Amino acid sequence: MEKESEIPTKLESWIIASRPKTLFAAIVPVFVGSGVAISEGIFVPLYSLVALICSILIQIGTNYTNDLYDYTKGADSEKRKGPRRVLASGLIAVNEMRIAIVVIFLVSFLLGLYLVYVGGWIILIVGVFSIIAGIAYTAGPFPLAYNGLGDIFVFGFFGVVGTVFTHYLHSHYINFVSLVASVPVGSLVTNILVVNNYRDIEEDRAANKNTLAVKMGRTFTRYQFIFLIVISFLTPLILFLFFNYTAWIFLPYFTIPFAAKAIKMITTLEGTDLNKTLELTAKLSALFGILFSAGLAL
Repeated sequence: MEKESEIPTKLESWIIASRPKTLFAAIVPVFVGSGVAISEGIFVPLYSLVALICSILIQIGTNYTNDLYDYTKGADSEKRKGPRRVLASGLIAVNEMRIAIVVIFLVSFLLGLYLVYVGGWIILIVGVFSIIAGIAYTAGPFPLAYNGLGDIFVFGFFGVVGTVFTHYLHSHYINFVSLVASVPVGSLVTNILVVNNYRDIEEDRAANKNTLAVKMGRTFTRYQFIFLIVISFLTPLILFLFFNYTAWIFLPYFTIPFAAKAIKMITTLEGTDLNKTLELTAKLSALFGILFSAGLAL
């Protein structure tokens, strides 16, 4: 990625705005839901491919919307501690961002019509609500991120919904295994947000962005981070003991050193140093998810 002092091209600016390091939040639930389908012998690659593209587009649209409304509401400025935001940096105009948001969500909706054909009207409902939630995360009269509901949104849509309904596309039913498998997906993706909000408590409070971290404070947020990691690593054990999965399900345990380091970092670092924790947490989410999906499939 470019240095902060460099001026990126327009294309690079759009890539920055998409927040590529966060896109595994859209990829992992599709992988894990597909892993459950593979373990049941009902996997159809095309279903998961289209679901993956739609999921990534919704994630990008959500990130663009977040960039737009955090900027217009004053939550983002050039003095922010986190990675560069394109509107606050003047790299992309507000009207350009508005058009891009409409285009991204429209394309995801049109592609999603194939999934509706495959999975029925419930997929249409899930898709529409996912798009609405992506917009409502920072926009509208009751923005979720500004009212302490961002964590629930991320866990619900990028964990439970993404995993369970990817499996549903293949099976046409919701089972308990896919629900259990969604727990570490949602937990570790939510932790990316937890670190981000933990770092930005002072700035968010000043901008009246009442995240859960702002509402509950630093101590609670650190324990929340640790709790979400713990339940993530308990999930493979539950699947092994109660759902007849083989020892392959423990593949995610190779990421325990990363988890331990992330816990140490969030309990000792402050300010811009937490960007390192944010990066490690995103890598942990991605690597755990890939190994978990492989363990399910095997």
